[in-house]
Amino acid sequence: MENTWFLAAVWIGLALVATLLAIWCKISTALSEIVVGTVAQLVIGVIVGPNALGSSTAWVTFLAGTGAIVLTFLAGAELDPDVFRLKWREALVVGLAGFVAPFLGAAAAARYVLGWDVGPSWLAGVALSTTSVAVVYAVMLELGFNVTEYGKAILAACFVNDLGTVLALGLIFSPFTVRTLAFVAISGGVFAVLPVVTPRFFRRYGGRVSELETKFILLALFGMGGVALWAGSEPVLPAYVIGMLLAGTVGKDHLLIRRLRTLTFGLLTPFYFIRAGSFVSMPALAAAPMVFTVLFFAKMISKMVGVFPAVKRFRYAPRETMYYTLMMSTGLTFGTISALFGLSHGIITPAQYSHLVAAVIGSAVIPTLIANAFFLPVHLQPAAGREAAGRAESPRVVPEGTGRV
Repeated sequence: MENTWFLAAVWIGLALVATLLAIWCKISTALSEIVVGTVAQLVIGVIVGPNALGSSTAWVTFLAGTGAIVLTFLAGAELDPDVFRLKWREALVVGLAGFVAPFLGAAAAARYVLGWDVGPSWLAGVALSTTSVAVVYAVMLELGFNVTEYGKAILAACFVNDLGTVLALGLIFSPFTVRTLAFVAISGGVFAVLPVVTPRFFRRYGGRVSELETKFILLALFGMGGVALWAGSEPVLPAYVIGMLLAGTVGKDHLLIRRLRTLTFGLLTPFYFIRAGSFVSMPALAAAPMVFTVLFFAKMISKMVGVFPAVKRFRYAPRETMYYTLMMSTGLTFGTISALFGLSHGIITPAQYSHLVAAVIGSAVIPTLIANAFFLPVHLQPAAGREAAGRAESPRVVPEGTGRV
């Protein structure tokens, strides 16, 4: 499809369909976008051609990547520094349990049950060890938990979990070179300067219709993303750290957060989630359904075995513990990134990639549906979130004028 504007209309149309499905089915919009992407790739591929959806087009890839980066930044910015300092022990224990158990469990299943080679098995362990910041943050935002101590604790544990995933990916597969040292040095300098410079810069030049704050944040995200990619790492990692570092500045500017959410959810994240779903090969899954089944249950079982007792030790109620565990069992952003890293570097085959991404997407959809249907801790939701739950869409809350619109 060579007409860029027509292709853009198709993608936005799919995003609109996904939003309507989310309203009718009362599920998160992010999850419906994944499903729509998978179905659209199959249907449009049969009718028009295998590459008609244009998932690998440069501009689609850029918008999807930008969506992942900005969404990850927003998730980091939602981490209240005070809550993180208060909950650091919980975040560390739950996050490490959420990484180590599925990392070892999925790698063992791939190696000894599916018979994969050592490299693909470790890659499977990395890809399936993740907790999806994108999905969890989207769900926390729509349900209103992002403003509660409970929701912020889950996001903090997600950060520790995915930090372990990214470090494992880098240590096992990425070459340690001079560029790696340069990336660490540059990151250290930028991370030290940003929290000092940003609030002063915003106070002096911010508050104008030119949206200087947004441009400044995008400059930092794109710049550090470029350095990360140059060093063989992933752009979303510095984005998350920058979000955390600026949580005390950007995270408390409700108007700025609302504008960023409008840009992110209105335009960028539909490209990311729909594109992630479009990469799943239905013929590959149909040819070997047991591979997907083994990988999916390897992640789910090992995640729950590791996370549930870790959450339980912090004395949450049973419903809260199970919801926490199921949220930590989701996977998407870093899982698909790890799988794509393995495919592009020849570590896994296209068929293995399809099964891994399918398992990752399954872990994004199924635990979230179960959690929201059976274990939602309604008593912890803000009043606005409970009121939104009665409307047609999956609950959407607008706390203090900052919610997604």
